Amino acid sequence: MILKGKKGLIVGVANNKSIAYGIAKICHEQGAELAFTFLNDALKKRVEPIAAELGSDKIYELDINNDEHLANLRASLEKDFGKFDFVLHAVAFAPREALDGKFIDTTKDAFNIAMQTSVYSLIALTNAVEPLLNDNGAILTLSYLGGVKFVPHYNVMGVAKAALESSVRYLAHDLGERGIRVNAISAGPIKTLAASGIGDFRLILKYNEKNAPLKRNVDIFEVGKSGAYLLSDFASAVTGEIHYVDCGYNIMGMGDIATDDEGNTILAIDKN
Repeated sequence: MILKGKKGLIVGVANNKSIAYGIAKICHEQGAELAFTFLNDALKKRVEPIAAELGSDKIYELDINNDEHLANLRASLEKDFGKFDFVLHAVAFAPREALDGKFIDTTKDAFNIAMQTSVYSLIALTNAVEPLLNDNGAILTLSYLGGVKFVPHYNVMGVAKAALESSVRYLAHDLGERGIRVNAISAGPIKTLAASGIGDFRLILKYNEKNAPLKRNVDIFEVGKSGAYLLSDFASAVTGEIHYVDCGYNIMGMGDIATDDEGNTILAIDKN
């Protein structure tokens, strides 16, 4: 087990269909002891059974935009959990209206909300827990292809993911002197609670499935396996990287198949 004897903090589990759950489950199976956070009472009811399933009774309230919550989290973790080895940051948000229409119409408020919650939260969380991280530990966050290329309906979240990926590189430099590695996984589209706010998401899933080299979409446990690797000592020389787990879709310049909103083929390149 590649994480035997390791302890980690999981921030951002929404339910048992979320990418964070997939990573947490694989980490648990690989021997890690875990602690979890929840945003509010409604989500606490979802996180408690997940924590119990994965052998943990350590769950803490955390609105990641609340400085007092971050300070309380560090104090509680120090008391209950002690020093630990890794952190998963799986937090992102943009107002739904900012994911519709044209990017140029993004309001200042929507932009600031997206950047604070999806990008600065990684910096704030790292600042809060870094004193509790063991040397040679690891931090992992989640990105998406929309951070480096245009993806329909992703809009301001694409800009936020671009900033998040840049933050990964700068944090990797800052924490490297302690041997702490900072990386991101850019997963392919997965039907999660967060993805439900993206327009035409079913079409995006279908298009990725048809055009990815592996001719399918990724699942949360495949992302989990890559996450466990990046959080383990097996990735001891890997930092500042954006690791794609998307069945190869990111390598494509042009797909073989495109469909319209009704699923009708509008482009099929003959490879014979």
